Amino acid sequence: MKAEKNQTTEKFKSKIGGQALIEGIMMLGVHKGAMACRLPDGSIDLETWDEHNGKDAPLYRRIPFVRGTFNFIGSMAKGYKYLMKSADKQIPEDEKAQTKGESAVTGLIMTLGTVIGVAFALAIFMFLPKWLVGFITPVKEMRILRSVLEGIVKIAIFVGYMAVTALMKDIAVTYRYHGAEHKTIACHEAKLPLTVENVRKQIRFHKRCGTSFIFIVLMVSIFVMCFIPFTVTWQRIVSGFVLLPVVIGISYELIRLAGNNDNAFTRVLSAPGLWLQRITTKEPTDAQIEVAIAAIKPCIPDNIEEDVW
Repeated sequence: MKAEKNQTTEKFKSKIGGQALIEGIMMLGVHKGAMACRLPDGSIDLETWDEHNGKDAPLYRRIPFVRGTFNFIGSMAKGYKYLMKSADKQIPEDEKAQTKGESAVTGLIMTLGTVIGVAFALAIFMFLPKWLVGFITPVKEMRILRSVLEGIVKIAIFVGYMAVTALMKDIAVTYRYHGAEHKTIACHEAKLPLTVENVRKQIRFHKRCGTSFIFIVLMVSIFVMCFIPFTVTWQRIVSGFVLLPVVIGISYELIRLAGNNDNAFTRVLSAPGLWLQRITTKEPTDAQIEVAIAAIKPCIPDNIEEDVW
């Protein structure tokens, strides 16, 4: 906790965001994206590519309440792509040569596994809470109370899942990279030189974290479902799917508001997500911080004003 107490003052809010990968980190800036991974031989592999996250972004990614869904889907797709690439980089080159003929089959299996995993996750969050609460006869016809109870079940499942996965060795390593990502962005926002020593001083919690976003989605879904008149379980499940873009759109604007402002409302809004980050982020090692620094540097624009939120 010493690193959290030594947090330096934020000088500006950066547009750069990131994601922890397998032994690595992806960062996305206004004009550049980058992925840095620690290879099995101890070196850091860096890939960069062009991004369009500023004024040159497509119109549908800039319209309030519309941009949320498109940006979320885009982030999910890009996150999956580079997560798979980071996993591939952990396979030694000699092993890749031996299994070259199997790579296509392996890739197909991993893709199918991901699709099934996403479908399973949606089933758990969209179907299970509504199905379970549907058995509570006294609240079946009370849509507001029923929506609140469904939301509580969703949050319990989410927090439980995060807590259980944090006990897994490989996931724990990823959570440390997650902490390195946050601390490095905080160092950049404090306008300090990007060194391991300066990054280590930063707090590992960030208002614009994906963990916070998911929690806000869960809270907004409770609010939106309160207005759904249906009490039949399958009708509520279908309504939840149909209204998902609305929920994500509202949630995206709220996470932007929380990330760009500091007042009583945004502090209350951010508090649950920041608390959850105590599970999904861990204090990183110096080697993991080095990876995060390598990932963020290409994403910082020459004109720093372009990076100001």
